Amino acid sequence: GVFMYNHLQQKVRNAEALAQKYKQQQEALSAQLQVVYEHRSRLERSLQKERGEHKKTKEDFLVYKLEAQEALNKEKQDSMNRYGALSSQHKILKNQHEDVKKQLLDLQLQHNSLKLEHRKTLESHSQKYAQLQQEKDSEVTNLQDTVFKLREESKLLRKAHQDVHSQLLNAQ
Repeated sequence: GVFMYNHLQQKVRNAEALAQKYKQQQEALSAQLQVVYEHRSRLERSLQKERGEHKKTKEDFLVYKLEAQEALNKEKQDSMNRYGALSSQHKILKNQHEDVKKQLLDLQLQHNSLKLEHRKTLESHSQKYAQLQQEKDSEVTNLQDTVFKLREESKLLRKAHQDVHSQLLNAQ
């Protein structure tokens, strides 16, 4: 009976030791589990915080994207308006340039025509001047001849007059 009692007592002590060992393991595991729960809790809070920040960042990004899109659309519209205005101004200036080019061409043609007309007129006047000069020279020569003849005739008439006068005096 003693042997059995000792044997059972030994088994109880072994079981108590084993129970103590398991209890310590359970406490260690509980402590580890507590640490894991706390760590998990911190991770969940951190994850919630990150999700909140991510959501805020996403909202900020969407607002920024929308504002950037609006600014881009406005700038694009302004650019298109400026392009339209510049294109219109370019067409107007191009048409004005064509008109000025046409006017220049017309004026050049008119200038060439006037130049030719001037040259013809100058040649005509030069010819008329030369002709008039020649006629004047001829007329001057004729007048000089006539003056010379008239002087000669005048001398003859004076001489004749003097002869007649002398004869009248002699006759008286």
